[in-house]
Amino acid sequence: MKGSDTVNSFVLKGNICCSDTPDKLRLFDNSYLVCLEGKCRGVFSTLPAEYQSLPLKDYGRNIIIPGLIDLHLHAPQFAFRGIGSDMELLDWLNTYTFPEERKYSDLSYAEKAYSIFTEELRRSATTRAVIFGTIHREATQLLMDKLEASGLVTMVGKVNMDRNAPDYLTETTESSVSETRRWLSESLGKYQRTKPIITPRFVPSCTDELMTALGEISVEYRLPVQSHLSENLSEVAWVKELVPSAETYGHAYEKFNLFGRDVPCVMAHCVHSPEAELALMKKNGVFIAHSPDSNTNLSSGIAPINRYIQMGMKVGLASDVAGGADINMLRMMAESIRASHLRWRLVDSEIPALTFANAFYLATKGGGEFFGKVGSFEPGYEFDALVIDDSTIATPRELSFPERLERLPYLADSRHIRAKYVFGQQLF
Repeated sequence: MKGSDTVNSFVLKGNICCSDTPDKLRLFDNSYLVCLEGKCRGVFSTLPAEYQSLPLKDYGRNIIIPGLIDLHLHAPQFAFRGIGSDMELLDWLNTYTFPEERKYSDLSYAEKAYSIFTEELRRSATTRAVIFGTIHREATQLLMDKLEASGLVTMVGKVNMDRNAPDYLTETTESSVSETRRWLSESLGKYQRTKPIITPRFVPSCTDELMTALGEISVEYRLPVQSHLSENLSEVAWVKELVPSAETYGHAYEKFNLFGRDVPCVMAHCVHSPEAELALMKKNGVFIAHSPDSNTNLSSGIAPINRYIQMGMKVGLASDVAGGADINMLRMMAESIRASHLRWRLVDSEIPALTFANAFYLATKGGGEFFGKVGSFEPGYEFDALVIDDSTIATPRELSFPERLERLPYLADSRHIRAKYVFGQQLF
């Protein structure tokens, strides 16, 4: 095709899958997936003549799926993933999280830690992620530099905390606001793939004055917001004490214009969200970052995610490292299905368990919507794709395409990813 960018224009051939709806997959055996200038043009059983001049990569029987979206994780916590799951949230924060995040005032430590984190994320099934940094402006900028170089598409936040944290992580309200503004002046417009996101850690760590200022900054710069919501029963009760005028935890964010009314917003967990909170979230289009591994590890509970899907809520999946022990988003699909089975059996049999199709949707198109037209191979979607070689997952059986797909969340990891594309760029 004349005039196309051949670097970001090509055709992949293989066994292709993407979501149609939250309940339905679209499967294409031995088909062609067209990328033109970083955007998907569709999947075809026979390659149209207009695309036959594009470079073709034939991946044979390999499986090609959209890149997976991690809607919530903490980059500085990657260093202690898999440690401390014998505690609930608030004790875990004080014992493990805050002492670790303190170390990021030392840029030499941040350099080492974020290099490891970024390389692991680059090699993983994640193509886009929404990420917490720490309160440290320089370390957060360093993290953004590394993520930009990785080729991934991310949103990264400098964390804000001016109360209820150790002295070494408690900013003054004035310094938190000024450092956030300085960080934005240094990062806005600097990157192509890495964008800032406003990040109050959660209501207990931010005074009304800080929340007011962050809401104003978010609207001023048209920046999205990320935080935590209704994760743990003790946390929910604490928020009620701190903000008694708020009807729910979510209303405590809404009060300061940090809940999706004017700019996009993603809230992690929503395990214990009451009806009034859910109604406000749906009205404002707030995204839910479902973190099943973290919710299990920290004894937070089991979110009724299938109910949220049925309600038409915006929902995606998240690793929530290091509350979650792994950044493998294929595994998070499996964890979401497992957790929903337990909830259906032990808590509420009226809400059916998640199916593979549901979990696949959450990890791709559901979470991808936070980034725009992302997470599908429909025409016009940004081209993110994983090529997965499952041939080394041994079995004596002759598996169908749906069966090969269904076992990936339980058996596949970064070792099975043969190729990875983000916005039309091949990372490996």
